[in-house]
Amino acid sequence: MNETQEPPVDEARGVRGLARRLLSMHLDKSAARILLVGLAFGVVYVVIALRLVAIGFSGEEKGGVHRSSEVVASNPRPDILDRNGEILATDLQAVSVFAEPNKLVDKDEAVELITSVLPDLDARALRDKFSKRKGFVWVKRDITQAQRDEIYHLGLPGVGFLDEKRRIYPNGVAAAHILGAVNTDNIGIAGIEKYIDAHGLDALREAGLPMTAESLKPVQLSLDLHAQHALRDELQKGLERYKAKAAGAAIMDVRTGEVIAMVSLPDFDPNKPADALDPNNINRMTVGVFEMGSTYKALTTAMALDAGKITLNSTFDTRSNLRYGKFTIHDYHAMNRVLTVPEIFIHSSNIGTAKEALTVGVEGHRAFLKKAGQLDRMRTELESAEPLYPKHWGELNTVTIAFGQGIAVAPLQAAMAVCALVNGGHLETPTFLRRSEAEALAQSSELVKPQTSEAMRYILRLNAEKGSGRMADVPGYFVGAKTGTAQKVIHGRYSNTKNFTTFTAIVPADKPKYLFLVVYDEPQGTSETHGFATAAWNAGAVTGRVIDRIAPILGIPPRFDQPQLPFPRLAQAGAGTKP
Repeated sequence: MNETQEPPVDEARGVRGLARRLLSMHLDKSAARILLVGLAFGVVYVVIALRLVAIGFSGEEKGGVHRSSEVVASNPRPDILDRNGEILATDLQAVSVFAEPNKLVDKDEAVELITSVLPDLDARALRDKFSKRKGFVWVKRDITQAQRDEIYHLGLPGVGFLDEKRRIYPNGVAAAHILGAVNTDNIGIAGIEKYIDAHGLDALREAGLPMTAESLKPVQLSLDLHAQHALRDELQKGLERYKAKAAGAAIMDVRTGEVIAMVSLPDFDPNKPADALDPNNINRMTVGVFEMGSTYKALTTAMALDAGKITLNSTFDTRSNLRYGKFTIHDYHAMNRVLTVPEIFIHSSNIGTAKEALTVGVEGHRAFLKKAGQLDRMRTELESAEPLYPKHWGELNTVTIAFGQGIAVAPLQAAMAVCALVNGGHLETPTFLRRSEAEALAQSSELVKPQTSEAMRYILRLNAEKGSGRMADVPGYFVGAKTGTAQKVIHGRYSNTKNFTTFTAIVPADKPKYLFLVVYDEPQGTSETHGFATAAWNAGAVTGRVIDRIAPILGIPPRFDQPQLPFPRLAQAGAGTKP
């Protein structure tokens, strides 16, 4: 056979069969591979599907970091209102911009474009943020809608926006120290804002529960916004007029303990909460503690009267100074004669007041001040400071504390005690929330007897007529008052040039409704005050202007007919109506 001759047909068929068998085997292996790849993809899709279901049930969205930031960014808060329904604080919608650095294509370009829209951002700090391996970083909180739109149109992948709540205080500095402030996450950090969180909102957030209409019900304060504005205005004018370092003032309802208005200067705008961190802007009415000077003589006189150790007709010899070792107690305006109890008060005799305290004794004196809430931290809705007083309390301490030297308390704490002296004897912790007279009475304790309270109203009225309180004796309001000038302690010594002045007034003295307290830190003498820097000339003068302006706002019209029997218990007891 020729070698080039084709193979027989049977042999050719055998080669084709072999090829088909080989091809079939190859196809079988490919099918297996396809099946295996299909199964692998199926497993991946099942895992993804299960993860999506888990995310759906857990509420996660767009990554855990994004979700947690969104929850923080949307903390709603209840409105805060004054006693008449005026808005003091509320939430508004705001927009913030964030970035996910791991999704940014060109971080340098992102920094350049974003800072072109937000030029106040620090480009280096923003670049540092973007360089970190984080899934979420804030770029800027609370941007304008125009800025949001401009950044949106930059088309930067990895840059997004969150709707937030922004806290707004429409009255600016008014009531700043009372309202406090919130941080960038809308969480209360001071004042009433912090109180609201501590009494409900924090618990809801920690439990992951949604805010309800009940939890976001407006919080109504005891403040009167109109009185608050007027009080701050008059206090600020006095601060400038007397060139004082700082000032404070409060108006309290003596029957309920409600704080109707309270100011501390310098203050801050709660819309700019960073300003609250300035140590010069502390709330001097509750966080600051000061020696209250002769206003404390009201407590000493009431203590001795209530203990039955003296009467209004008692007398004390003030002709000689009191000496305790190297210390000498003398009178600022010495009368050098025997004085009755009312005369000791209106002439503000240190010697006479010290002798009144000594009739009660050291232990009795300390116990009374403890009962009056002067030796413990005052508990209100706001932050407060511990009082300062000697731990080892001897007779000399009683002598000096009797006239307000040697004990330092928050001004509102002293005002609380004076309210009890004139409201019938009921000690009520101050509150910045609405409270009825019945609610206040149910929570009160008795500090002095009703007849002692009436005697104190009489003495305070007498001092406004004839004593150091005359600067605030506004016609038509039957004012009762007491001054207090305390030398400041500088480097452990009492200064002869720097004073802390106080003035306390009640209106009207026969049936008090409101207590007014004004304090100035280091006021200066002026030509208007004839060079004097004592309380009557600054704190007293401002209190008079405050009463004249605010009493009508509080619904107290002037009356020009003297009360027929302003102090009936004294009349029945046969006590003299004049010293």
